[in-house]
Amino acid sequence: MIIADGVRPDVLARSIDSGRLPALAALCAEGSLSTITSAFPSVTGPAYAPFLMGRYPGSVGLPGLRWYDRSRRIARLSGHSRSYVGAEMRFVDRDIDPASPTIFELAKPSFGALSVIARGLRRRNRIGQNPAFVARAAATHFRGNVRGWLAIDRRVGEEAAYRLRTKRNRYAFIALTGIDKTSHAQGQDAPIVDDALKIVDDTVAQIRSDAERDGRWKKMHIWVGSDHGHSPVLEHEDLVALLTEWGYTTLAHPWAFKTSADIAVMVSGNAMTHLYLELERKTRPFWPALRDRWTELTQKLLARPSVDLMILPTGASSCEIHAARRGSATLTWKEWQYCYAPTSGDPLGVGELISLDDAEAYDATVASDYPDALVQIAHLVGSPRSGDIILSAARDWDYRARYEPIPHVSSHGALHREHMLVPLLLNRVPPRTPRRTVDVMPSALAALGIAAPKTLEGVSFF
Repeated sequence: MIIADGVRPDVLARSIDSGRLPALAALCAEGSLSTITSAFPSVTGPAYAPFLMGRYPGSVGLPGLRWYDRSRRIARLSGHSRSYVGAEMRFVDRDIDPASPTIFELAKPSFGALSVIARGLRRRNRIGQNPAFVARAAATHFRGNVRGWLAIDRRVGEEAAYRLRTKRNRYAFIALTGIDKTSHAQGQDAPIVDDALKIVDDTVAQIRSDAERDGRWKKMHIWVGSDHGHSPVLEHEDLVALLTEWGYTTLAHPWAFKTSADIAVMVSGNAMTHLYLELERKTRPFWPALRDRWTELTQKLLARPSVDLMILPTGASSCEIHAARRGSATLTWKEWQYCYAPTSGDPLGVGELISLDDAEAYDATVASDYPDALVQIAHLVGSPRSGDIILSAARDWDYRARYEPIPHVSSHGALHREHMLVPLLLNRVPPRTPRRTVDVMPSALAALGIAAPKTLEGVSFF
């Protein structure tokens, strides 16, 4: 499984059709290239969970790249919050649901390259986690050295190909992040993104050449996918500065130490954010208990041009969805039957939808601006680690104006099509059409002949 981190389906298809990616074109000719939905939030780290655990990010305890720990039991330092950007990435394996196995725990021997989730791998089978590599990656990140990420990708690809050539692994997860880094810096249509895509193609070409030479190719599956897309950013809404201007004290990274703050601001991607209110509460109060004190805040936020959707959890299986110019609706679910009911409008633009299962909810929304939104919102709101206000940014906007070593001209994380739709390239034609990234892990287990655990939320397309 190769993650071409951040590539959109249209960009990958266009590059394949242009002849610039011959190895990927060969896979496409022999197998299939599908467009599927990622997970909300559509951001590196949480959006790896579907590939590696067959579950949605919120369900396994990763509601975002940053989140606030009301329980005080998990994130004991740093203002009781998590940020998987930097040193706290080492806590991901500890934070995810211990009852849900990773594919590394089920398919042995395996290795992972730049895998944010690595539970089940011995340290020697984790490419990119030795001290020298971590230091190099950190220096590249904090210097904003975009071209340096391509050198890292090439090194990772070469090491992964070498391990596949010299050792017999049942499963390999190889994340190549250069497309995402270069897209943030220059936009997905920039020439440097083509250079990053070429490294993905070269990696596939080397793996295939080695497998054909020693007779493994006929049994090998090579799948290439992405965890999120990208779209241009023209304006940055600095939520921390905005809330401070409105008279609130905030807790936000990288200065997440104000445990007496009014609001915790946890941005991901950077086009979505969780806002946590009344931080002294150790369990989520849900919106009915917050309405009297915080309605003015929600009204002011909803009036901002940066806010496309505002999601207010009203219970463990219900929420309100608001859009400033399209009105409000409620979403409820029970035993994963979804009901979307417009109240003063239709913020998702899909009309009333009553008692749909997962497949029906996908079909009803996949052509909209918010593909698979019912299922994705439900699984995020259902996480006890999610915020009291969830914001999905408007097009051309994101929610972080400072502290980015690479100034973002393109972002992701929101529920828009450009962020949620991702490619999945298989070197064999699947019996059923792939739908979601959460389906990839159970499909990999099926291809390997491994029984799927009952905890999975995805469905195999093999």
